Amino acid sequence: MATDAEAAEFLLDRGADRVEHPGGTLLSHSRRVHAMLGAWGARPDLRFAGLCHAFYGTDGFGTALGDPGRRGELAEVVGTEAERLVYMYASCDRRRSYPHLASPDGPFTDRFTGTVLCPPRADRRDFAELTVANELDVLTASAELRAAHGDALGELFTTWRPLLSTSAGRAVQDFRA
Repeated sequence: MATDAEAAEFLLDRGADRVEHPGGTLLSHSRRVHAMLGAWGARPDLRFAGLCHAFYGTDGFGTALGDPGRRGELAEVVGTEAERLVYMYASCDRRRSYPHLASPDGPFTDRFTGTVLCPPRADRRDFAELTVANELDVLTASAELRAAHGDALGELFTTWRPLLSTSAGRAVQDFRA
């Protein structure tokens, strides 16, 4: 498995420093998400997932650095567990999955395949933590996006509170204050 610097270099090689994103570039955003997860005490695989979360694009950010049909390329760099979390994050059909994430049997729809899954609680926790870190960074970087989506995301993340670490839950509370 690569170091944080090697994983960031991999993203750099894929052009993450040339992709515009709220708060600068995709690379700078990804580094902030990685750092936020680290500050919250996330384990290494989740921090790597935070660094690479948009590698395959997302339901809310269409630019992809890699092909979800070639998942082994990212797995070689960050390991299979971190890549699995990146794929889960990227594959999420937000409209169908977000409202049910905190439900133990809630459906999670893969936007690439259309498959409906029921992820275990540990995966739901990781997904929620990563999503909160990502969105809080975006909303902090863009007053326009915060005005448009901040209240709705704050309410949603409050429903996810049972899935969040104490630190992430506190960050959501602080954001809503």
